[in-house]
Amino acid sequence: MKNPLLCLLAALLFAQSVFSQSRYVILPKPAQLTEQSGQYTLPAKPVISVEATDSQARSIAQLLADQLNKSSGYSPNITTTKAKNGITFARAKGAGLGAEGYTLTVTPANITITAEKPSGFFYGVQSLLQLMPPAVFSPSKVGGVSWTVPCCTIKDQPRYAWRGSMLDAGRHFMPVPFLKKYIDLLALHKMNTFHWHLTDDQGWRIEIKKYPKLTQIGSVRKQTMAGRYADNKYDGKPYGGFYTQDQVREVVNYAQSRYVTVVPEIEMPGHAMGVLSAYPELGSNPDKIVEVATKWGVMEDVLFPREETFQFLENVLTEVMALFPGRYIHIGGDECPKTQWRQSRFCQELMKKEGLKDEHELQSYFIRRIDKFITSKGRRMIGWDEILEGGLSPNATVMSWRGIAGGIAAARQNHDVVMSPSTYYYLDYYQVDSKTQTVPIAIGGFLPLETVYSFDPSVSDSLTADQARHVLGVQGNVWTEYIATPEYAEYMAFPRLIAVAETGWTPQAGRNFEDFKARLNWHKKRLDYMKVNYFGAPINSTFTYQMPKATAAK
Repeated sequence: MKNPLLCLLAALLFAQSVFSQSRYVILPKPAQLTEQSGQYTLPAKPVISVEATDSQARSIAQLLADQLNKSSGYSPNITTTKAKNGITFARAKGAGLGAEGYTLTVTPANITITAEKPSGFFYGVQSLLQLMPPAVFSPSKVGGVSWTVPCCTIKDQPRYAWRGSMLDAGRHFMPVPFLKKYIDLLALHKMNTFHWHLTDDQGWRIEIKKYPKLTQIGSVRKQTMAGRYADNKYDGKPYGGFYTQDQVREVVNYAQSRYVTVVPEIEMPGHAMGVLSAYPELGSNPDKIVEVATKWGVMEDVLFPREETFQFLENVLTEVMALFPGRYIHIGGDECPKTQWRQSRFCQELMKKEGLKDEHELQSYFIRRIDKFITSKGRRMIGWDEILEGGLSPNATVMSWRGIAGGIAAARQNHDVVMSPSTYYYLDYYQVDSKTQTVPIAIGGFLPLETVYSFDPSVSDSLTADQARHVLGVQGNVWTEYIATPEYAEYMAFPRLIAVAETGWTPQAGRNFEDFKARLNWHKKRLDYMKVNYFGAPINSTFTYQMPKATAAK
């Protein structure tokens, strides 16, 4: 017979563990969190104090005040005078917190957020909100809630500087309100980079004043694939959409207010049928009729390395850089077939003139020209790992998607790297085994939450300490061939993107999947208030995917 005293003790320990988990559920997990007894109770008239000269901290305080007002109905007052029982933003120079680090101290009497930089204050606020009841994320007033915060001390800063997500607007256009919601979700989980895939074979999505045909012609395809790729069926309906430059500014400004940098991607020299449909003279034959692609996959029509093409791209990138103030410009560089170059007298003569031994080196020549231009404008070029082929451009940063080999190779050459391997971070892959369960159509592959969480981007067994410093961070990608709506994008991205966020923020030694799952189950209550259609969310049963009826994979 079991010892009843031991059973009682075990039950009490389990209850204490559950209680602790529900009190300190922060995603991503902080680097250091010290639990303490007691709690802070939000007064009916909260006071948030900031330094008189700190306008950036005041803006962050206003975001906090606005959220508290929406969910609790309280009306916080922002002041420059420190108040008893208030929330204080305090600058701390030389505290070793870095640009994005913070400390958060909660006592029964007050709350203090300390940071060296504004982004640190912002992330401190995200942790503070996650210590409050889940209802704090409600877009409208929730009654009957005890607005308390458990006492604790947090000292926190990110593991990596680049913590991002790519959203593909080329295959399926995503409306601006959804982009803002997506950015909000990135910011909540302390992700700081939104990679906006704006052009592809299936559509050009950004207004360029100098080349209006890019959106007049290149943004619209005559139909879209219906069902699985192998079915080779189409819906027969024209599909289009693009962002005006004013809309781009709106998104960029919104992201900046949440400490998210927007990285635009303009694909070249492949994935360019959106360009060539409007300006065929930039491809293999000026008389060739090129249509915006209706099929998914890799297309043979690519940009040619003529001077006219480089002038076009420099003009486009000039307008793009005026819209996106961030450091990085993504130029794609992936999946560029070389058939047309191989069959071109012009390309072969150019290779001979430039001393290039093959078409891979011709692509490197192409990328180097663009790198030189982007660098001349004070920016940094980033591209998918194919830009390694034929020799890496001097100032290039590599985004490694075909596994981690490209990232390792680039880091060994002392080039910066963002780890984004498809085997861990392609969030358009199935979340469950599609052979045994009926689920919406996805592009393929099986990538459960645990696999996403298991990735260690440091690849410490392959790089020296100096080389490992070139690993900037991580990025989860949402390609949208089969993702036609914002609801479906949320379903595929979450909660897996939260696992990416914790991979990028939390020290490897502090990560544990079972602990992550326990915190995530509580965290889902917050996502429910935010009406996020994550995988397994209550609203999954009511939303429409706008795709052919899903069936189990054959």
